[in-house]
Amino acid sequence: MSGRMTSLFRRVANGAAFNARRAGLIALGILMLALGIIGAFLPVMPTTIFLILAAWCFGRSSPRIEAWMLDHPRFGPALRAWREEGAIPRRAKIMAWLGMALGYGLFLLGRPDVLVATAVAIFVACGAFYVATRPDPKPKPEFATLRRDDD
Repeated sequence: MSGRMTSLFRRVANGAAFNARRAGLIALGILMLALGIIGAFLPVMPTTIFLILAAWCFGRSSPRIEAWMLDHPRFGPALRAWREEGAIPRRAKIMAWLGMALGYGLFLLGRPDVLVATAVAIFVACGAFYVATRPDPKPKPEFATLRRDDD
């Protein structure tokens, strides 16, 4: 009897841990999605990285929300390109670089210490380099329309 109770207790505990992990990932995914949406409207806040993180969280907690994100007409193609190829579209790269430059420029308006400004510049440059080294998505082959020449 004791062995059955232990087994039952383990199953209940594992189920509770799974549910807590799932709820935590959904909450984190919602936070990342909200930050990504905010980033779509604020030039100094990134969008894509938060959406990638949200899709990752939902991929491990809510397949329905993950599918909604991947099928989204605006953000879905970039998310799929990242997931399939580790690629960042050219337009997203340019927007990321502009956002980094604008953010760093606004940071400099606060007249930070030279050492702090240099450290932040190094981090921003590393981020810009990482974005630059990601490949562009491969073009998707268009489905050729079958034409029948009846001449």
